Amino acid sequence: MLRITKEFHFSASHVLDGLPSWHPCARMHGHNYVVVLELSARQEDLVGPGFVRDYRDLDDFKKWVDHTLDHRHLNESMGGGGPPTAENLSTWIFGRWIDRYPDLTAVRVSETPKTWAEYRPGH
Repeated sequence: MLRITKEFHFSASHVLDGLPSWHPCARMHGHNYVVVLELSARQEDLVGPGFVRDYRDLDDFKKWVDHTLDHRHLNESMGGGGPPTAENLSTWIFGRWIDRYPDLTAVRVSETPKTWAEYRPGH
């Protein structure tokens, strides 16, 4: 199995309801998010000159991130995607893009340089 990844960046705010009032995430705050898409293919399924997928095929995802998530309030942008935690954000993004990218195998979301959440179905 071969895997590729591509990283995307956006800035957004959110509030995590249900936390104690003293918890900093209970207040509106923002992050500089990093989203990493992972796509996979078997050797015999490579396309073109030997790609899992041409990275340019991910341009639509970048446009969507810029339009839907960047400089937005995630509590509103995610609609019914659950509270805007990194965990829920990774799951929500995967669900919205798996039909467009059937070779999508994982979505990773970082809120800070030291923290990551990953959605990988079946694991």
